[in-house]
Amino acid sequence: MRKNIVAGNWKMNKTLQQGIELADEIKNLLTGQKLRCEVVIATPFIHLASVSEVVKGSVIGLAAENCADRFSGAFTGEVSAEMIKSTGATYCIIGHSERRTYYGENFEILKNKVLLALENDLKPIFCIGEYLEERKKNIQNEVVGKQLDGSVFNLAAEDFAKIILAYEPVWAIGTGLTATSEQAQQMHAFIRSLIAEKYGKEIAENTSILYGGSCNPANAAELFSKPDVDGGLIGGASLKAGDFKTIIDAF
Repeated sequence: MRKNIVAGNWKMNKTLQQGIELADEIKNLLTGQKLRCEVVIATPFIHLASVSEVVKGSVIGLAAENCADRFSGAFTGEVSAEMIKSTGATYCIIGHSERRTYYGENFEILKNKVLLALENDLKPIFCIGEYLEERKKNIQNEVVGKQLDGSVFNLAAEDFAKIILAYEPVWAIGTGLTATSEQAQQMHAFIRSLIAEKYGKEIAENTSILYGGSCNPANAAELFSKPDVDGGLIGGASLKAGDFKTIIDAF
């Protein structure tokens, strides 16, 4: 059975002190609750070790927002998967559209990041999705298929089974635009069909595919009601504990 997951991606927001306070607030809201999904928060690198102590023993999993594509060495400013693991984090977002767009991360770089995350027992949350121009040209399926081929379909079946996918239509991130629940379902079903072709139906059925793209308290329940939408990768709405809790409650 695949897991329902709600993951909050804080991006470059919150000072360390503010991040600790937000993590503590989320933890307190979830304490004693009967949840129908797993909950993950992805924080900036400098928060990880401190927030790890805050959420220890709770239902909240901890993720990094990125990792280096090198194991270690003279790469000033980079943070390795091994370092991330040492903080207590167990997940890592890889391939977010902002990393692809602003920092030029290509298929090969992302492939290396996925491999290093897996080597260090981090669960990759691997992001895929198309730009508005690609959606207008109706080539979104081709774009997403190439992203999978380029960075994760090289994995052995046992390693791919550890991957969480997040479909994020780039045109709906931080814009207030959201794919309709039907558009999300169509793409998620297509992604699952590609996985089935590559790895078989059982792995496809067990792969969690999250929706990312202006998912918020108002639309979460409708999105999560679709059979192939297994949760959300939440941006802005994860920065307010109450909003994040409402999205979690949508399950």
